[in-house]
Amino acid sequence: MNEYLTAVKEALNITGEDQDAALNQWINEVVDFVKDAGVKPEHITNGLVARGVADLWNYGAGDGRLSEYFCWRVAQLTYK
Repeated sequence: MNEYLTAVKEALNITGEDQDAALNQWINEVVDFVKDAGVKPEHITNGLVARGVADLWNYGAGDGRLSEYFCWRVAQLTYK
């Protein structure tokens, strides 16, 4: 199981396991994005991953891209 899955589901208020496969894909994409940006693994938090997944999650609403806030936060974390 993905180490961030429980936190992401809690943040997005998702219950059950029906969406786990999709959520895991988004989680992996967000974590890869953050790591590729140069953020150290110890600075990748549940909250950061949940924010990124919320941006990408397109469950009937949203445009499915990372928000400006998320990208600025990632940029900040590259300096830590």
